[in-house]
Amino acid sequence: MDACPVHKLRIKLQRAKLRPTRQRIALGWLLFGKGDRHVTAETLYEEANAIKAPISLATVYNTLHQFTDAGLLREIAVDGSRTYFDTRISPHHHFLIEETNALVDIPDGLVAVSNLPNAPLGTEIARVDVIVRIRQART
Repeated sequence: MDACPVHKLRIKLQRAKLRPTRQRIALGWLLFGKGDRHVTAETLYEEANAIKAPISLATVYNTLHQFTDAGLLREIAVDGSRTYFDTRISPHHHFLIEETNALVDIPDGLVAVSNLPNAPLGTEIARVDVIVRIRQART
């Protein structure tokens, strides 16, 4: 039974203090069953529709935020208008491909962030996200 992916997903949700509802299992399967990836709520909603999972867009948003709050996903805001959810939660940075709006992980160790200012009194730096925008070279 330990090898069953759905069983592993149920355990993952329970350890994160999330009840393994039908919707969370379906969305978790889509998110975590394909390796490291970056999704928006809209793309995950489309994937759920494609497998005939009856899940509303509002439920997708709520579940993504619940998974993020539980430490299962990492939220990445781009331009304040588009939010991606990353299944790779370890610290890393991203390329944003302008033509497709796709996020791609930058290999570890290639970006160094230094000389950060002190956080204002009573706060602390939670993390630093570097997004490098790339596009096709203009010849």
